[in-house]
Amino acid sequence: MRIDLLCFDGCPSWEHGLANLKAALEAEAINSDVHLIMIKDDEEATRERFLGSPSFRIDGQELWPEERRRYTMNCRVYATDKGLQGYPTPEMFREKIRAFLNNPPDPA
Repeated sequence: MRIDLLCFDGCPSWEHGLANLKAALEAEAINSDVHLIMIKDDEEATRERFLGSPSFRIDGQELWPEERRRYTMNCRVYATDKGLQGYPTPEMFREKIRAFLNNPPDPA
């Protein structure tokens, strides 16, 4: 399983997101590295279909997908049980990880 965290330098939320993701992986007994992908500009954001910092993918599948026409260097917020935050909670990650493991995407 490949886990990616996409963000940009200066994002105030990616480190909290990484900590919560690692807590969720540990709680789910998943030993997997998290690959940090630093987005450098709007051109790279477009190529990567970057939804904002921080974003999270498992095996290339966005955990919180959104339809977009344009991809840019921007911050992202998540609806949590404590209101809008710049990163998902550990429980939100656990739910997404469980859903992914129970319904992995078909290999292309």
